[in-house]
Amino acid sequence: MIKRYKSVIFGSLAIALLLSACVTQKYQTPKVASNNLYRDVQTTDSTTIAKLPWEQLFSDEKLKGIIKKGLAQNADLQNAIQNIVQAQATLRQSKLAYYPSLDFKADATRNRASDAAQNFPAGININTLTDTYRAYLSTSWEADIWGKISNSKRMALASYLRTDAAKRAVQTQLIANIANTYYNLIALDEQLRITQQTLESRIKNVEVVKALKEGAIVNGAAVVQSEANLYAAEVAIPDLKQSIRETENALNILLSQPPGTIDRNMLASETVPENLATGVSGQLLKNRPDVQEAEFTFRNAFENTNLAKTYFYPSLTLTANGGLSTLQIRDFFDHSVFYSIVGGLTQPIFNRGENKSRLAVAKSQQIQAYNNFQQTLLIAGQETSNALFSYQMAQEKKQARIKQIDALQKAVDYTQQLLQYTSTTNYTDVLTSEQSLLSAQLSGINDRLQELQAVVELYRALGGGWQ
Repeated sequence: MIKRYKSVIFGSLAIALLLSACVTQKYQTPKVASNNLYRDVQTTDSTTIAKLPWEQLFSDEKLKGIIKKGLAQNADLQNAIQNIVQAQATLRQSKLAYYPSLDFKADATRNRASDAAQNFPAGININTLTDTYRAYLSTSWEADIWGKISNSKRMALASYLRTDAAKRAVQTQLIANIANTYYNLIALDEQLRITQQTLESRIKNVEVVKALKEGAIVNGAAVVQSEANLYAAEVAIPDLKQSIRETENALNILLSQPPGTIDRNMLASETVPENLATGVSGQLLKNRPDVQEAEFTFRNAFENTNLAKTYFYPSLTLTANGGLSTLQIRDFFDHSVFYSIVGGLTQPIFNRGENKSRLAVAKSQQIQAYNNFQQTLLIAGQETSNALFSYQMAQEKKQARIKQIDALQKAVDYTQQLLQYTSTTNYTDVLTSEQSLLSAQLSGINDRLQELQAVVELYRALGGGWQ
C-alpha cells in the first residue's frame, strides 16, 4: 500500500514538473539592433580602447593618484558596493527557499468548556477545565512544482547582476568625471596664466602710450583706451580665480573629502593616446556597464512575468509537527509524544482578479524594460559618435588656431610699432588686435580642453574603466 502511494506521489510530481515547462519560459538575451550605432564609422576591427585599463589611458601621474583616491573614497561608488552586498544577501535567501523551514515552539493552553454545552446527565459532575502543555518542532516545505521558487531565485540573481553592473557603471562615470574636472582645472590654470601675462603686457603698453602722448604722436583718447584695455584683462582675473576655486571644490566632492588645494600638472604636459580605436558597435553590449545593467533589468522583469504565471496554478505544501504534549506538567516526559503530517494542495479559484492584475503589470514592466534596454544601447552609440566627432573637430581646429594666434601676434606687434612711428595709425587698431589675440589664446586652451575631454568621453562611452 505504501509503495502504491509513493508511486502515485512521485508520478504526480513528475507530471507536474513536465507541465511547469509549459507554464514558464527560459530566458534568452533579447535581440536588439546593435549594428551601425557609430555614425560615419565603418569598421570590422574589434580593437577598442575600452579594453585598455585606465592606468594606461592617462599619462599624468598626479591624475592617476587622484583617480585612485576617488575609487577608494567616493560615496556614490561605496553606496553602489553596498547595493551589491544587499543583492548578495537577497540571492542567498532565495536559494534557501528550496529547503523546509524548521521552528521550535512551546505553548501552554488552559481551556474551560461550558457545563451546559456538554449536555451532561443530572448528577454528573465532570471537570471541564483542562491544561495542555506542549513543546514541539514544526516544519513546512513547499514543492516547487510550477517554478515559483526557481523564478524567484532567478529574479534575485538578475538583481544581483544588475547591481554589479550598476557599480561598474558608477566606476566608469566616476573616472570620467574626475578626469574631465581635472582637465578643466588645469585649463583654467592656463587661462589664468595667459590673462595675467596679458595684464603685465598691457601695463607696459599704457606707459608706452602715455609717453607717445607726451611726444604728440597720440592723443588723450588713446591713453584712456589703453587703460580700459588693461582693466578688461584685470577684471577677468577674479572670475578665473573663482572658477578655479569652485572646480577644486567640485573635484574634492568627487573624492568625498573636504575642500582644499589639488596638486596638479600643467596643461602643456598632457598627452593623448595615438590610437583611439572604437571597435564595432555590437561590442557595447559587453563593454558598457549601463547597457548590461539595462539587460539585467529586463531579465529581472522577464522572470517576474514567469513568477506571475505560477500564481494561477495550485501549490503543494507539506507540514509536519512533532514533540511532547501532556495534561500534567509533571508527566511531561512520560508517554507524551505526538506528531502530525499534513499535505495540502491550494488552487486559486477567486481572488478578486489579483493574479490577472499581477500578470498584466509584470508583462507591462517587461515591455518597458525591453524598451529601456534598446534605448540605453542607442544612447551608448550616440555618446560614442559625439565623443569621436568632438575629438576629430578639436584636431581640425588645432592647426588653424595656431596660425590664427601667430597672425594676431604679428598684428599686435605691427600696429604697436606703427603707432610709435606714425600718427596716422589709430589706437583702435592696436586695441582690436590685442583683444582678438587674447580671445584666440583662450579659445586655443578650450580647443585643447575639448581634445582631452573628448578622449575621456570616448573611453567612457565605449565602456572603458572597469576592466
